[in-house]
Amino acid sequence: MNRKPDIIRAIVLIFAVGLVITGFTSMQSSEKGFSAAASAYTSEAPPADSRAN
Repeated sequence: MNRKPDIIRAIVLIFAVGLVITGFTSMQSSEKGFSAAASAYTSEAPPADSRAN
């Protein structure tokens, strides 16, 4: 049973690194405004009034 705390520490460390990476990338994307995916989606969508009924 000596191995369980090591596994738990590794999982917590991986989770913490993921949170740091997510926070860093969200700060970077908020500086640029829209993300590339969101701006590509909105630029390709036709206006609502030009759709065929």
